[in-house]
Amino acid sequence: MDDYTPQLPDEDDLFEHHAFTVDKGQTPLRIDKYLMNFIENATRNKIQDAAKNGSIYVNDTPVKSNYKVKPLDKIRVLFAHPPHENLLVGEDIPLDIVYEDDALLVVNKPAGMVVHPGHGNYSGTLINALIYRFENLPNNSSERPGLVHRIDKDTSGLLVIAKTEEAMAHLSLQFAEKTSEREYVALVWGNVQEDEGTIEGNIGRHPKNRLQNTVFFDDEAEKGKPAVTHYKVLERLGYVTLVSCKLETGRTHQIRVHMKHIGHTLFNDERYGGEKILKGTTFTKYKQFVDNCFKVLPRQALHAKTLGFVHPTTQEFMRFDSAVPEDIEACVEKWRGYSRHLDG
Repeated sequence: MDDYTPQLPDEDDLFEHHAFTVDKGQTPLRIDKYLMNFIENATRNKIQDAAKNGSIYVNDTPVKSNYKVKPLDKIRVLFAHPPHENLLVGEDIPLDIVYEDDALLVVNKPAGMVVHPGHGNYSGTLINALIYRFENLPNNSSERPGLVHRIDKDTSGLLVIAKTEEAMAHLSLQFAEKTSEREYVALVWGNVQEDEGTIEGNIGRHPKNRLQNTVFFDDEAEKGKPAVTHYKVLERLGYVTLVSCKLETGRTHQIRVHMKHIGHTLFNDERYGGEKILKGTTFTKYKQFVDNCFKVLPRQALHAKTLGFVHPTTQEFMRFDSAVPEDIEACVEKWRGYSRHLDG
């Protein structure tokens, strides 16, 4: 009997779902294990099935799941159907538009809203709301309409959206060249010793937890991208501190990763361990107090408060400021009461 070899689809008929270039410092690792670290919500079985079906390419050649990745390999995951996030559907979702003109708009995003469709979130996103309201929004380099930058699902605050190709190019350049202004307010665990400081450290994907990023230093620095955060203490509240963070760069989870790196994880940041009691006493009453704070603020305590940039058409510098949302405000108020009781 002849061996049956499955007919692999022609690459031209496939849609790219993921693309990665392997870091210079990568040690040999099976590709199914490697991709587990980079594709959210992917299981080892799914990845192995994709390899079996000829969907995983390395340097333009299909590979099996036991292929060992090497530094600078170019990996692409291709399927016969377009990615769900490309099948964008407009949805009538209310938006808090702070400012709008012909070139751009500034939106105050609530906590809990995902910015763009992705694994597990194909509707209810900011982009679904935008394409319902606006036709022909320009795509950014990742083919995402209107988006100049993004903030995490459970972070609230200001985003600028480009409405024209010219505005997209102009604003994207400002973010790339670090001339835009972004200030966040965060509540972090612990008493931040210095009144102000700068955190520098390359940020990249955590080698063991694929949903986290981490700081890489010295000989491992090339595994991450340069990141700089300037912080300033706004208020000391006993076992937590309210800080302002200004971003010089815009890496994924930058403030969350940098503040954890200096020992001050964001309050109730579940992904980075901030949903546990990291500072304080062992009293049951204290535990109840913190649990009540978590209930009042059921997300990481991070808000994109201020956004500044040069307008692409008028060349005027514009700065927008948004109020700290009620959930963070209520949590901070609870800690104010508690810290007064500590001082007393």
